[in-house]
Amino acid sequence: MTPKQNAWRLQADSVIRQMERRHFHACYCSTKEEAFKKALSIIEKGSVVASGGSETLKEIGLLDYIKSHPEDYTYLDRSKAGSEEEKRKIHAKTILSDYFLMSTNAFTADGQLVNIDGNGNRVGALCFGPKHVIIITGMNKLVPTVEDAYKRIRQGACPPNCLRLNLETPCAKTGFCGECLSGSSICASFVTTRMSRNPGRIHVILVGETLGY
Repeated sequence: MTPKQNAWRLQADSVIRQMERRHFHACYCSTKEEAFKKALSIIEKGSVVASGGSETLKEIGLLDYIKSHPEDYTYLDRSKAGSEEEKRKIHAKTILSDYFLMSTNAFTADGQLVNIDGNGNRVGALCFGPKHVIIITGMNKLVPTVEDAYKRIRQGACPPNCLRLNLETPCAKTGFCGECLSGSSICASFVTTRMSRNPGRIHVILVGETLGY
């Protein structure tokens, strides 16, 4: 392993202890391939699965696998919605799903999860509804504090995400957060998850690679 990978492993050991104290299930995988296998081992076949927008899930191949195995999983695919009303109904079904898959925008050294969302469907499902939430995140998203997390997200994650989504926001034009109130803003809801009230509902897989934004 490289010095960075060794450092990530040591940091992950500490963060996992903090997350377990907060009633999350947490584990560490050295590679995205290991993380893929770990996530599949958690998701029971025959389950209803939904997901939030996530480059990390795409990068590890988990969503493609779930979608390509309809005999094993029922995936609630909002991208297939033909109208806003149909998409809304899929979001409603997500609340009753068995597993919700997502990444996190950042996580702190003391084990808290920090996320910013536009429509709120992703953080909504994290907070309430699905029986299980599986979060897969690269160690590149580790920050010291919640305050650092919001700084990291607004500067390092939101501008590239707005560019990816072709949104007309100030950060998509300048690369810097403009504290905008645009209808296209993906920074409508700020959510810090400091613990899981239902022990073990939230599974966090830390990955020793750079993943997502």
